Amino acid sequence: MTAPDTASEIATPIAKSAPAKPAPTWRESIAVYLQPRVLVVLFLGFSSGLPLALSGSTLQIWMRELGVDLGTIGLFALVGTPYTLKFLWAPLVDALHVPLLTRAFGRRRGWLVFAQILLIAAILLLALTDPARAPFMVALAALLVAAMSSTQDIVVDAFRVESLPESEQAAGMASYVAAYRIGMLVSTAGALVVVSAFENSGFSRSTSWMWGYAVMAALVLIGTVTALAATEPAQSKQAEAETGADTALARVMHAAAGAFVEFLSRRDALAALAFVVLFKFTDAFSGTMTAPFVIDLGFSKVDYAAIVKGVGLAATLVGGFAGGFVARRYSLATSLWIGGIVQALANLSFSWLAIVGVNQWALALAISAENFTSAVGTVIFVAYLSALCRNPLHTATQYALLTALAAVGRTYLSSGAGYVAKATGWPAFFVICVLVAIPSLILLAWLQRRGHFAALGPVKV
Repeated sequence: MTAPDTASEIATPIAKSAPAKPAPTWRESIAVYLQPRVLVVLFLGFSSGLPLALSGSTLQIWMRELGVDLGTIGLFALVGTPYTLKFLWAPLVDALHVPLLTRAFGRRRGWLVFAQILLIAAILLLALTDPARAPFMVALAALLVAAMSSTQDIVVDAFRVESLPESEQAAGMASYVAAYRIGMLVSTAGALVVVSAFENSGFSRSTSWMWGYAVMAALVLIGTVTALAATEPAQSKQAEAETGADTALARVMHAAAGAFVEFLSRRDALAALAFVVLFKFTDAFSGTMTAPFVIDLGFSKVDYAAIVKGVGLAATLVGGFAGGFVARRYSLATSLWIGGIVQALANLSFSWLAIVGVNQWALALAISAENFTSAVGTVIFVAYLSALCRNPLHTATQYALLTALAAVGRTYLSSGAGYVAKATGWPAFFVICVLVAIPSLILLAWLQRRGHFAALGPVKV
């Protein structure tokens, strides 16, 4: 840390007497993004973001074009369940060896290559299905894509945490977030462009969709080549050496039980878990209603696509790198304060937009503010999650559990946002979105006072 926070000074006398390191310069903050380890994480982020829409929004467009009824399409939201439950099989990723691949490439890289091979196969299987004639087979193939994609996420998260030193964690996360978003853009807008190109070349609609998905499957190879070119994290090698003599069952049990017991044995563990659930709740609560708000206000679908998806993506990318700079320059606790406050206050831009009405420039400003601050908060928050997962024996399990808890706010706590908006009106609703951030900030202050961040060690990201 450049300057320890108050809690750190109280809880760690050694850090108090040590001279503070100077804050990194702008040149140093930019140069860190060009480090080989950070570039590896960037390409793996693209590979992680690519499959998400292929079993989600892009698949829904394909189904609707072929005349599948809306009720059936709505049920396909359930194929995303593996992303929520991935912590259940994360211990297998932490503990088991992949025949041949683990020996050839190492513990993490072997799993990466294995997950990506299965992911390519699942996407190709989905490409060969017919949503109009065999929706069950489509659902099964989409579920396999989601399962393999979430397995890849488990390994990539563990690889990133273990391979990057503290000085590169935030830069790695910023690169990961940016590349993940680009991967999502490629598998949504990019996939639609590819499908349209095949249709314009004379292929039938079904055949065009098949080849569009085949192209997306080929793009997963970017992650595979990256995994082959990368080096196995030193922490993973150490963990492998420590548990190499154990049986497979013993390793799985140790990864599963050890991950939970080790975390819950920490001081203030339950408060930290509550903070994980609540920190991004302000984003999730407002984000649930962003699309209905924009359309309800009178903007067209073209406005939504161009501004919310186009301008919003640009703001997200810039915000991700800004979050990396903040997290690298300040202590973890200070960075969380900055991220927590700005992502909450950005909701007021939507209250202002609700008063202004239909104005494309106002929409662009509000969307930019929300996406920029949300990305700042996300990068800092994930740097915190990474700091909580310091034991290489079960990094994947702990990280998968924490991200599943973080999704609780988005998946469940935000489910009543529509009723709140209906009862209060749009300007007041987004003010409420600011207020729901208060519990997380109270927990942040309490954890800082209790020395929680000092206990994490020298987490200067």
